[in-house]
Amino acid sequence: MEAHALTIRLTNKVEFPFLVLLISGGHCLLALARGVSDFLLLGKSLDIAPGDMLDKVARRLSLIRHPECSAMSGGKAIEHLAKQGNRFHFDISPPMQHAKNCDFSFSGLQHVIDKIITQKEKEEGIEKGQILSSAADIAAAVQHTTACHVAKRTHRAILFCKQRDLLCQSNAVLVVSGGVASNLYIRRALEIVADATQCTLLCPPPKLCTDNGIMIAWNGIERLRAGLGILHDVEGIRYEPKCPLGVDISKEVGEAAIKVPRLKMKI
Repeated sequence: MEAHALTIRLTNKVEFPFLVLLISGGHCLLALARGVSDFLLLGKSLDIAPGDMLDKVARRLSLIRHPECSAMSGGKAIEHLAKQGNRFHFDISPPMQHAKNCDFSFSGLQHVIDKIITQKEKEEGIEKGQILSSAADIAAAVQHTTACHVAKRTHRAILFCKQRDLLCQSNAVLVVSGGVASNLYIRRALEIVADATQCTLLCPPPKLCTDNGIMIAWNGIERLRAGLGILHDVEGIRYEPKCPLGVDISKEVGEAAIKVPRLKMKI
C-alpha cells in the first residue's frame, strides 16, 4: 500500500503532504502521505474492495459471455457496458450515506445488485448465466453508485485535512492509485471533487497501477534516499501478511462528523 501511494512520485514531481486514494481489487483506503514512511490513515473499506465488487457483479451478469466483453476483465467489462446503459434506470442509494466518516463499504451494494439481477432474470424468464437485456443499465447503475460513494468519502477526507491544516488550502494534491483508478467514469467523479476543493488530481499511468515490481522497486528507492528501513542484517525479521498503513486516525475523522456539500455529478 505504501508503494501504491508513492508511485506517483516516479512520474510527477509531488511534494509531501498529499492525499492518497487507493482503489483496487484488494484495497480501498484514504490516507494522508506526510513523508516516505509517514502516513495518516483516514478511512478504509469495512468489507470488500471496489474492484472485487465490480468483478463479482460482472461475473453475476455473465459478461464473459457478452460478445463485446468476453476478453475483458470484470471491471473493464462493467465500464465498457455502462457506456451503453442508463445509470438512472435503477434507483440505488450509495452506501453509508449517514455515516460521516471516510470509511467505505461495497458488500451491501453488491448484495443490492445481486437482488436486482435475480429479479430481472425472473421477469425476463431467463436462467442464471444468460445475458439480461438490462445488463448495460445495471452496469451503469453500479458504476455510478460506486463513483458517488468513493467521491463523497474522498471529498470529506479533503475537507477534514484542510480543516486540520494537514493539507494546503489551495493547490493541494489528490493522488488516485490502484487498478480501479483507470476507470475513467470514477476518475471523472473524483475530478469534480478535486475542482470543487481546489485540488490537483493526479493518477499514475495504468501500467504503474498494476505492476507490483515497479512499485516496490520505487518504494525501495524512496526509502533508500530517505535513509529509512535500510537493513544490513535480516536475521530476526518478522514478516506480516497484512501490515497497517501509518497511524489510524479514522476514529478522529468520524468524530469530526464533517458534512459534505452536495455536488452535481455531471459525468
